[in-house]
Amino acid sequence: MIKRPSWLTKNLATISWVSLLQDAASEMLYPIMPIFLYSVLGAPAVVVGLIEGIAEGTMAFFKLISSWLNRWLPRRAMVFLGYLGAALGKLIIALSGIWQFVLMGRVVDRVGKGIRSAARDAILVQGVESSHRGRTIGFHRAADSTGAVIGPILTLLFLSLFDGDIRSVLWVAVIPAFASALLVLAIKDHDLGSRKRRPKTSVAAKEAQKLNPKITKLIWLLALFALINFPDALLLLHLNQDGFTPVQVVSAYLLFNISYASLSFPLGLLTDRLKPQNIYAIGLVAFAITYIGLGISHSKFIAAILLVIYGGFAAANDVVGKTWVSKLALDSQQFVVQARLQGLSGFGILFAGLWAGLLWNFGSGFGTLPLLISGTLGLCAALAISRFK
Repeated sequence: MIKRPSWLTKNLATISWVSLLQDAASEMLYPIMPIFLYSVLGAPAVVVGLIEGIAEGTMAFFKLISSWLNRWLPRRAMVFLGYLGAALGKLIIALSGIWQFVLMGRVVDRVGKGIRSAARDAILVQGVESSHRGRTIGFHRAADSTGAVIGPILTLLFLSLFDGDIRSVLWVAVIPAFASALLVLAIKDHDLGSRKRRPKTSVAAKEAQKLNPKITKLIWLLALFALINFPDALLLLHLNQDGFTPVQVVSAYLLFNISYASLSFPLGLLTDRLKPQNIYAIGLVAFAITYIGLGISHSKFIAAILLVIYGGFAAANDVVGKTWVSKLALDSQQFVVQARLQGLSGFGILFAGLWAGLLWNFGSGFGTLPLLISGTLGLCAALAISRFK
């Protein structure tokens, strides 16, 4: 009988299923939402960027304050409320008849993600040795992104069954979203940071807030990069405006998610063995190649290849970034560092979505100018990250 690795905890398995279901629901909705906004509800490109920017900003705010909320709410309760909020947000979007309701749904969805993400990631590494955290986070992200592969496949299936009716697909996405929230109840957590065990005036609470200056520097550096990493919804809108049909947009997004899912666990393993700054820098090069390539090419075949490359960036940005700060922080600081990293990065994406949306129609249009700007700056970011000490 094969012995289960110590890092493959029951919580990791449960949370991975939770994330798989929720991401399947999210990724059924996400690739068709820009088309739904632009073609069905008549919203311009700047509104697509605005909605995603506000949604990311909302998520960032709640991620930043999530460690503060943990003084009153246990981590498992925060995870449950977070996934329930995401499900309610998807329900609101399915009901939407105007883009303002889509905005409301996205905000509710992102409030949920903001509340749950750092708490969930802190539970993930609970009881796991620092040398194994890369594979733990990588395994979870692989499961999460597997849901992101299943989602677009289901979207393609239901678009075919419903004769291209996007709203019907949005309704189907609500089902796995609520199932995900219910599965959270199977998570076990010994929350050492609860208000009963760690009063806010205690020495432990104060120590948890005192981060090594190196960690703070890293968090700010990664957050600064987020200023050029605009929401993927705008990339999908670019493809649609550049001639991709809704089915082709979903198919291209599926390729991206397959790449993301396939690379998440291997990059987690590499982060346990190699310098994370080198792996992250390679991911930024993949980001730059994708953005510049989409900005100068109008070939559907090349765009598909670029989205596969982009999956490498997504895996590096998510798995390597989270693992990097996790390894540098104390066990008592895991919630704090994840909240700050994810929160500040979310604010960066908020501003990226706004400036990219405002510049979307400049030059040759279709987002060419923002893509070229971000791609070029991405190369500069790769150089800065590779020299981080």
